[in-house]
Amino acid sequence: MTIQFYNTLSNTTEDFSPVDADCVRMYSCGPTVYDYAHIGNFRSFLFADVIRRTLEFFGYKVHHVMNITDVGHMTDDSSADGAGEDKMAAAAQRVKEDKKSGKVPAGAVENPGDPYQIAEFYTKAFLEDAKLLGVKVAFEPDNILKATDNIDIMQDMIAQLIHKGHAYVGPDGVVYYSVESFPDYGKLSGNTLDHLQMGAGGRINAVDQSNKRHPADFMLWKADSTHIMKWDSPWGTGYPGWHIECSCMARKRLGKDVIDIHTGGEDLIFPHHECEIAQSRGATGADAFAKFWMHARFLLVEGEKMSKSKGNFWTVRDVLEGRATGVKVHPAVLRLELIKSHYRANMNFTKKGLLDSANIVKRLTDFRTRLEAAAGEETVEVDLNHPILKEFGAALADDLNFSKALAVVLPWANSDPDNPAQALAVLNKINEVLAVAPLGDAVVSESASEEESEIAALCKAMDESRTSKDWATADAVRTKIQEAGYDVKTTPEGTVAEKRLA
Repeated sequence: MTIQFYNTLSNTTEDFSPVDADCVRMYSCGPTVYDYAHIGNFRSFLFADVIRRTLEFFGYKVHHVMNITDVGHMTDDSSADGAGEDKMAAAAQRVKEDKKSGKVPAGAVENPGDPYQIAEFYTKAFLEDAKLLGVKVAFEPDNILKATDNIDIMQDMIAQLIHKGHAYVGPDGVVYYSVESFPDYGKLSGNTLDHLQMGAGGRINAVDQSNKRHPADFMLWKADSTHIMKWDSPWGTGYPGWHIECSCMARKRLGKDVIDIHTGGEDLIFPHHECEIAQSRGATGADAFAKFWMHARFLLVEGEKMSKSKGNFWTVRDVLEGRATGVKVHPAVLRLELIKSHYRANMNFTKKGLLDSANIVKRLTDFRTRLEAAAGEETVEVDLNHPILKEFGAALADDLNFSKALAVVLPWANSDPDNPAQALAVLNKINEVLAVAPLGDAVVSESASEEESEIAALCKAMDESRTSKDWATADAVRTKIQEAGYDVKTTPEGTVAEKRLA
């Protein structure tokens, strides 16, 4: 089956085939570990995971690498140079207050002023969240690369770029990449040099441009002995630019000048990915860095941009623990919610959408339970020619058309297959991509809240009314519980109210 993906580089949907038939090489921009990753970040990380799982579904071996940025990412990254302060330096100040408020546990970071401790804490938190959501690369420590572990290869690439005439040391001692040395600069984003006027659209940092040969030249290394994280280099003690990190780590771990797929959020197209291309191709001389550039669009919350000032800046933990929507959900529910919208459309995260995803996960989990009970110990092998797998695969091969894929699976999950063992094998194959059909765990439950306490009190009141044979009051209480969105059930232990999922 022909797989087609949308390629940002060409702005078209193209047939996918790997550079080498034996392995797909894929690189994803990971988190900057200065805070907990939010659900918008994880939409991008899960999008990459779905690409990988889809390719594996079709039988490809995939080598997937993700970076951890723990130095050099500035607070204003809309310009190629970056501006403001290093995010790790900013975190060193913020964590002091976060420890006081309990956002960072008191014993987690012994010295809040130490960026290495902060990076270690948030890296661990990211990997914990990623594993809960089934991001496969998070279980592969050799494929998670930290910037601070790879300063040497960054310096090597910078030296190569200087030697080849793609970089120079400015009068201020900063090593810059010369965009004029790379004719294809801007091909990915459309920000070609003739469009990048000084300061236009906030795309060029308003620093002293007299130090640069061209206003769009961007930083590879900055000599700054006062920086919170610094290393010796031929160009002075300092730190690397953000963009050089990914170029080096992708080449190091994947072992190729040209890789198959590079992923990230759409906010990384410019300047980050544009600069990666310039650096990588400048160093290797290859006619490409990645054959396919794939980007997930932004995530909104209830129709609004996510921001801390609006109080809708949700982390994975906020959602799973019920702080975001008032309901606790199984990680599989959040995973499905973040992957079920097409990656090239903005996603709107809502409570209703989350509960809809909970319903889907429950249906698939219940289906699996029925099939396992019916199949017993019988096992069978299936291939992609099975009608359900064929339709499911066709949807995935159509640029990851997830809504179409679910439209294949969900009606089937309501059926009673003639061959339960075969159906279970098909579901297992599907779940290698979805990763949303867990066993045994509650899919959704009400978070501990005033509402929970109120409903529990109403259940108790209903039991008391029935004991005293006050049927009118019992019926009125039942109605009140139902109007609050609960189903009422009578059990040997008393009245139980279950939150309706939708």
